[in-house]
Amino acid sequence: MKKIALFICVFLFIGVVNAQVKKVDSWTDGKYVKVNGANLWVVTVGEGDPIIIIPGGPGGAHLSYREFDPLADSHHQIVYFDAFGRGKSDTAKNVSEYTLARDIEDIEGLRIVLKLDKITVLGHSYGGVVAQGYALKYPAHLSHLILADTFHSFVMWQENDDNSNREIKTNYPEIWEQLMKIREAGAISSDPEHQQIYGKVPYGFLYAYNPSNFEHRDTANLIYKGYKKNGAYPNPNNTKLYYQMVGKDGDFIVGSDIGTFDYRKQLKYLKMPVLIETGRFDRVAVPWMAIKFKEYCPQAEFVMFERSGHNPQVEEPEKDFKIINDFLAK
Repeated sequence: MKKIALFICVFLFIGVVNAQVKKVDSWTDGKYVKVNGANLWVVTVGEGDPIIIIPGGPGGAHLSYREFDPLADSHHQIVYFDAFGRGKSDTAKNVSEYTLARDIEDIEGLRIVLKLDKITVLGHSYGGVVAQGYALKYPAHLSHLILADTFHSFVMWQENDDNSNREIKTNYPEIWEQLMKIREAGAISSDPEHQQIYGKVPYGFLYAYNPSNFEHRDTANLIYKGYKKNGAYPNPNNTKLYYQMVGKDGDFIVGSDIGTFDYRKQLKYLKMPVLIETGRFDRVAVPWMAIKFKEYCPQAEFVMFERSGHNPQVEEPEKDFKIINDFLAK
């Protein structure tokens, strides 16, 4: 009888594990919700404590963040969304509508319309800038705060620009020469020709520990194992929004909203559990600036991923998800 009972328990456990997370398609399995007057596309994976994933960019859609799906295996509901002006969500009639303040308010609006009480927010890169702003304005609604490869201030974002350009100049001198030629003629970051030349730098060079992890990465036509592809995902990276937020010459001199935000003096007052992650080989959210989070937010748990660049969820996923799950269990 004990063996039979044990077998039944194991069988039921395996059935629960296998049935834990239903495969979800980003193109078709979401829904639109009205947030602050705009239709936002929302996709949820799994059931349990809600984690809202805030994409980076600014200007990126949620699709490239589906690497976080495994968190749903630990009884979390992963809430992906395309923010205003991104992906399948509504776009602004005027680019001046795109602001950091709007993105922060949309997280609260999303929480309300989804009828969520306490939430965890996980903000990656620019998404972490939104997450910090949300945590400081709406701390009562946060269970946990996760900041991944992000920036604490405009000072750190400017260092992103300076370091990236230093690396490009050193390692891709032929691209740098083309950039300098058009910049001397008056071109700036937001000009199409400038964007085209800047885009010649491989993503993996600036963002990866192991560039081969990103050789076939195409955010416009992403295919994830187990998910259906329905053609190119709409508006995967809104460059008009990006340069509205970072400034017209934002690849060299940060301006606009990104040129003014600064959380350094406020982070020490956060009361919810905080996890801060960064990659040793991140040439964007550079480690020498990221490690200053220890000073600005001393109550946080800080983790350096030794074999990652800007995306530990891609390069060290098993370690990353274990750290996140252990953190959320506290």
